Amino acid sequence: MSRRVLLLEPNYKNKFPPIGLMKLATYFRLRGDDVIFYKGDLKEFVINQITEECVAKLSDLDGSINWKLRSDKIALYIRYRKHEYLKQVGIEDSEIAAILGPWVEYYKKFYHSGEYKKHPRWDWVGVTTLFTFYWDITIETIEFAKLMVKDTKNIMVGGVMASIQPDEIEKATGIRPHIGTLHTPYKDIDKDNPYIIDELPLDYSILDEIDYVYPDSGAYYSYSTRGCIRKCSFCAVWRIEPEYQEYLPLRERIDRTRKLYGEQQNLLLMDNNVLASNRLEDIIEDIKSCGFTKEAKYFEPNWYTIAIRNLRLGINNRAYVRKSFKLLQELNTFKSFNENTRTEIYALREKHGLLHLETCTREALIATYKDFAPYFDVKFKKRLGRLRFVDFNQGVDARLFNRRIVKLLAEIPVRPLRIAFDNIKTEPEYTKAIMMSEKYGMKDFSNYLLYNFTDKPEELYHRMRVNVDLCEKLNVSIYSFPMKYHPITGEHSHDRDYIGKYWNRKYIRAVQAILNATKGKIGRGVSFFEKAFGRNEKEYMELLIMPETFLLFRFFFEHLGYTQEWRKAISELTDEERAELYPIIFKNNFNHIEDLTDNQKYLHILQFYKNYRGDIADSESELYKLKKEFDDSMKNNSYSEYK
Repeated sequence: MSRRVLLLEPNYKNKFPPIGLMKLATYFRLRGDDVIFYKGDLKEFVINQITEECVAKLSDLDGSINWKLRSDKIALYIRYRKHEYLKQVGIEDSEIAAILGPWVEYYKKFYHSGEYKKHPRWDWVGVTTLFTFYWDITIETIEFAKLMVKDTKNIMVGGVMASIQPDEIEKATGIRPHIGTLHTPYKDIDKDNPYIIDELPLDYSILDEIDYVYPDSGAYYSYSTRGCIRKCSFCAVWRIEPEYQEYLPLRERIDRTRKLYGEQQNLLLMDNNVLASNRLEDIIEDIKSCGFTKEAKYFEPNWYTIAIRNLRLGINNRAYVRKSFKLLQELNTFKSFNENTRTEIYALREKHGLLHLETCTREALIATYKDFAPYFDVKFKKRLGRLRFVDFNQGVDARLFNRRIVKLLAEIPVRPLRIAFDNIKTEPEYTKAIMMSEKYGMKDFSNYLLYNFTDKPEELYHRMRVNVDLCEKLNVSIYSFPMKYHPITGEHSHDRDYIGKYWNRKYIRAVQAILNATKGKIGRGVSFFEKAFGRNEKEYMELLIMPETFLLFRFFFEHLGYTQEWRKAISELTDEERAELYPIIFKNNFNHIEDLTDNQKYLHILQFYKNYRGDIADSESELYKLKKEFDDSMKNNSYSEYK
């Protein structure tokens, strides 16, 4: 007997799909179970489920009306209980309205009374977890899972946070999480499980079940190794994957994904230290055999053909109905089609009930495939080939670079090559790795710069400067992404407020304000970098203590002369006065400056730390008018304002 399986990802923002849940989806489908993946508002999930039941009941009682088309109005009434939404449902259109009305009321009450909590629908629920600072939303999702499952023994909580803080999660929810990967046949799910779930291919279809779009989608996700030889104190990898596996074959998994879900453009490998493998030659050959050779191009497949084929095969009907519907919508707005063609497509959709997701059925999609296929053939044949790239997304270890390794990496289209630069002590190895890579033809690099850990603020500047200077010296591109350290254990692990030993709230906010202006990254361009972060460490440290709005609207406040006034006032402080005033500034709380000090000289300086953003946004304020005049005057200027 098949089970109803619900896979949940908490509704936080993240770049990558939940790989663990994608493997579990494959596992449960291999067992013949019905699997649903959800990421989004949990209340909306419940309302949608109850709405589906309500629509099914109304359809059973009166099939002369297409109640599915009225699903959105039914959902609104169930959620808000407003009479205006009930009127829009149009119960009166039915000859048996007197019978149908009480049923709509029943489902409304079923939700608001919490009665649904007494009637869980799911046989097994899995919840993934990510960073520890997503604690609140993750615990909320686990508690929700407890309401959804028939027996709480059939809840699995796994992932990063679950592996790092299993005791804390168990204390908060009563659910003992799974620690680490599903690397051996996991008997707690099924006693007769023959599979190593961690090595199963990913089920890409579940990503089409949700509205959320992962920024880094459109790639093959995989591992060629597991674990790491290092035990960095800021990292969770060695806790989650304690055994280093130096080779996991790629070809079979990539081939299966290609066959079932269509060709993906790039290969995104989540290895945590691939260069530590003694089988790097085998890994590189695997990558090339999967189609990722130098100058290889990707030609987008006909997604509609794949979707309809999978509907015929019964592979996740829910996902492929949604995907097919979305593709039909896009087809109707395809720019290369003239108005007559778009009208033909629209008429076909209307005729077969394909204008609304609620009435879009598997049967209608399969039956009309031959009608829509010629249009999709035209659309997808016009696609030009795009270069394919390999991304070792978690970064590679500069300390392991040598000629053999760089030569191997140069055989595949790595872009960007992410080389870790978390500690200033590794600068010699880091610069050597960049220079060696450039000699072998690699020109695009990226790295994450950990800060707010044991580093000093000056060290972050120095590492950024190293990258900017290397760009100029070698004529390469290096994008740096400063990333604030958050503890993975301890009292600050559940929030984002941790301040490192050598940092303070003002410094942290200043870095974040500058990064807002640079869109979170620092690339090529000495002049841009020096304007953003200063020409030297002295200017950089001044920027860290500068009022935040002066950083956000750099040129505007310089134009007004405010920045110069602040700088002059700061420069006139004695060392003793700085020792008194700076700790006040470091706290970065300027809501009531009159309560911070009685010293008039200090109060004059603290006035500059007022939050001017409200005035800038207020169309009635003088500052708003000045800003508008400034923006108009700068439109044809080569400068770009920090907005």
